[in-house]
Amino acid sequence: MELENRTIVVTGGGSGIGRAMVERFAKEQPRGLVVVDRDGEAAAAAAEQVGGLAITADLTSEAEVKRVIAEAEDRFGPIDVFVSNAGIVPPLGGFEVPDEGWLQHWNIHVMAHVWAARALVPAMAARGEGYLLNTASAAGLLMSPGAVPYTVTKHAAVALAESLAVLYKDSGVRFSCLCPALVETPLVAGVDHDAVGRAVRAAGSALAPATVADIVVEGLRREDFLILTHPEVRDAAALRVTDPGAYLDAMSGLWAAVGGTAV
Repeated sequence: MELENRTIVVTGGGSGIGRAMVERFAKEQPRGLVVVDRDGEAAAAAAEQVGGLAITADLTSEAEVKRVIAEAEDRFGPIDVFVSNAGIVPPLGGFEVPDEGWLQHWNIHVMAHVWAARALVPAMAARGEGYLLNTASAAGLLMSPGAVPYTVTKHAAVALAESLAVLYKDSGVRFSCLCPALVETPLVAGVDHDAVGRAVRAAGSALAPATVADIVVEGLRREDFLILTHPEVRDAAALRVTDPGAYLDAMSGLWAAVGGTAV
């Protein structure tokens, strides 16, 4: 899909990959650009830079997702591209993470995508076109040792997009998953202080958000389902399928090397 003269919404657009996508999309001359973030000041700054609309929202409820969509459509008309990019990293850990923490991950990494699709896809299918891009993670194809709720929900985000891509294959609506590995964003600031962050850094090189945004635009043009930022993710995902024992040994070795706690 070409982005010129399109209405585009980016959640989590006030910083990091989201802001970089906002800035990059603006170069494609969209009809309207909507920046959504729970940090209202960050959303406003990004929107002012590109002449877009800022919306402050916490997307852990369906009502907020619906409000964002309604405000965007009231300003710019039907949404052509919805980038469901908002995300969190903490709380870290495994099954000992309290249910509240698991629910935070579930709502922002899975249900926010579900709620957006529920609100947008029927109208997009009726028009015969539309695009939903969900930001998942390399952890949605592999794993992030020590960040179990994050990993599980990012896997679910990929599975959701796959399911919708199959169900709506002939509708004209397109779906993609962005699965970045390490990107220098505020979400990873200070991660070197714990084993989870050290494992992420040890797994590959870091990219600038602007580089990821360029990759996203090209992926949308080609309508790639998986938009990958690091070639090594493809290789590791292949190992996970073809030799799961070797894959688990490699991840266990990585976790031990960065001082991860053994159970």
